[in-house]
Amino acid sequence: MKTVSICSDMLIGKGHAPLLLAGPCAIEGPQTVELAKRIAEQIQDLGFQWVFKASFDKANRTSAGSKRGVGLHQGLEILAEIKETLKVPLVTDVHLPEQCGTVAEVVDVLQIPAFLCRQTDLLVAAGETGKTVNVKKGQFLAPADMEYAAAKVAYSGNENILLTDRGTFFGYGRLVVDFASLPELKSAGYPVLMDATHAVQAPGGMQGKTGGDWKRAPLLMHASSATGFDGYFIETHDDPLSSPSDGPNMIPLEHLRGILQTTLAVRAAVAGQA
Repeated sequence: MKTVSICSDMLIGKGHAPLLLAGPCAIEGPQTVELAKRIAEQIQDLGFQWVFKASFDKANRTSAGSKRGVGLHQGLEILAEIKETLKVPLVTDVHLPEQCGTVAEVVDVLQIPAFLCRQTDLLVAAGETGKTVNVKKGQFLAPADMEYAAAKVAYSGNENILLTDRGTFFGYGRLVVDFASLPELKSAGYPVLMDATHAVQAPGGMQGKTGGDWKRAPLLMHASSATGFDGYFIETHDDPLSSPSDGPNMIPLEHLRGILQTTLAVRAAVAGQA
C-alpha cells in the first residue's frame, strides 16, 4: 500500500499514526473558528494526525430549499483563519472542476463527495492541483470499483489519494458498512478511511431532511479500528441539532474525546495481537 503525504510532514498508511478528518458538517460563519479551537482541545494529545474538516457548500441536500452553507469565498476565508490560528491542515468538499484550483490555494486535502465519485473531470481536476485527494465511496458503488475512481485521480500524475467508505444502500433509508469488503477497498493500493458519521445517516428520513443516529457511529469507529482501516472521518459539533445539516448523525463534542480514546484502545489491542 502506498504511503500518502499531506503537507509533506504528515504521512498516512501502514506504520504511521492514524489520520483523523474531523470537524462540523458545514461552515456556519465566524463561529466555526471557535468550534475548531474546541475540537483541538479535545484531541490535541491523543496521537491522531488531525485535519480539520468543514464544507463551504452542501450541494447534495435532500431538499432544494435546504441551507447549503456560506459559499466558496467566505468559506475559504474562514478556513484560512482556522489554518493560521491552529496550524492545522484542512479538508473540504469540491463539487465542480473549476472550484479545485481556488480551493487548493487554501486547503490541503480536496474531498470528492460520494455522489460525485465517478465524475471524471472533477477527479482529474482535483488531482491536477497536486494536493491530497480524498474520494468518498458512492453509496451505490461496489467497494472494488473504487479502484477506477482512484485511477482517474492518478491519471493527473498525483497519487496522494485517500479512499473513504461511508456505507452502501441495501434497502430504503439505511446504509450498511460491509467490513468484509476492506480487502477490495485496499486493493486499489491507497490508505482507506472510515466515515463513521455519514454511514449512520438515514437519508430523507426526516420529511425531506437527512436523519441519522450518531450513537451508532462509535460502533463503526471501533469496528474499523479492529479491521485495519488507516484513519477516520467524523463530523462533530457542540450543538449538533442547531446545525443546518447532518445534525442527527454528528457526534456531540462532549462525547468526542471518550469515543476517540476507546477507538485508539481497540486499535492498540489489535496491533498487540499482530
